Amino acid sequence: MTIVETIDQHQGFKVITDKITTTSKVKLLWILGFLTFFMSAALDNLTTTIVMVALLRKLISDKPTRWFFASMIVVAANAGGAWSPIGDVTTIMLWIGGQVTTGAIITRVIIPSLVSMTVPLIILSFILKGHVARPEPDGSDQDYTSYRERLFILILGIACLINVPIFKTITHLPPYLGMMFGLGVLWLTTEIMHRRKSSEIKKKVSIFHIVKKVDTPTIFFFLGILLAVASLQSAGQLSLLAGWLDEKLGSIYLINLAIGALSAIVDNVPLVAGAMGMYPIASPEMLQMAADPEYLSFFVQDGLFWEFLAYCAGTGGSMLIIGSAAGVAAMGLERIDFIWYMKKISWLAIIGYLAGAGAYWLQAQIWVVH
Repeated sequence: MTIVETIDQHQGFKVITDKITTTSKVKLLWILGFLTFFMSAALDNLTTTIVMVALLRKLISDKPTRWFFASMIVVAANAGGAWSPIGDVTTIMLWIGGQVTTGAIITRVIIPSLVSMTVPLIILSFILKGHVARPEPDGSDQDYTSYRERLFILILGIACLINVPIFKTITHLPPYLGMMFGLGVLWLTTEIMHRRKSSEIKKKVSIFHIVKKVDTPTIFFFLGILLAVASLQSAGQLSLLAGWLDEKLGSIYLINLAIGALSAIVDNVPLVAGAMGMYPIASPEMLQMAADPEYLSFFVQDGLFWEFLAYCAGTGGSMLIIGSAAGVAAMGLERIDFIWYMKKISWLAIIGYLAGAGAYWLQAQIWVVH
């Protein structure tokens, strides 16, 4: 959160927004969709949505069109966060918990995630017509960093974030140490960069002041959820639920699709935390002793269950505006109406969700054949 806020305070994202000149609705939708998709993988879906919605206000003047684009940004951000180990709280949890590894989650979930975003975009390409109206510049935006400074901080900040999985792989240290190391590098760099500037600018761009803006209540919210889920696990309730799901649904694909659909109503963090508590990671010894080793093989590290869970929990929240942190952020920033989203966007998100799930299933069958 601090690294991304530092990039934003240095006007780093302005480097990207200044390059977008098209006013065609279809072209702009595809550009923003892919930009959000890949930014979300590096920055996380919540932060990317906040940045992109702020960008929309500089690109689109009328509110109904902005609502539409903001909603599609939510769909793209959730899809982009699902295939990256640092792109969504749920994938971060699965990665740190050892259920998935960096290389596997990227290579095996990126195609289904891409499908879940591109299918709605293809449908909209036949529906949307015309051009967007740009807002008139009001002259309130003041540049207090140079273009070179903005570009440098943007590249350095994203490099610090992308370095976290690499740092964990090389050093085998916990991921938070890689993130703190990146923050330390960025902090030292910005202090040296602005040492001769006025105190007013220093106050605006200093990490000492930026860190005060971090959304601490959200961190405590996630901590509370994890503590609650751990209590249910200790009491044995999650094991009973896992047995019930296995008995009633009997397929890892149906179980995960159900979890993804539920994540549109209930926050995906407790659902994934619950699934992690319900199903332990299967070890080679457990496979040897199991009555059904083929089914248990779905729950090994980088097994189909965990990867499909990352996809479903990440993208399922797009079906309702309240189903993901990114959707709630967009709803708050743009005052998007819940019923309007259900009528205009939910059906597109459901089609994309099912299309991506189908792509993952097909991909899994190809692996089995080979």
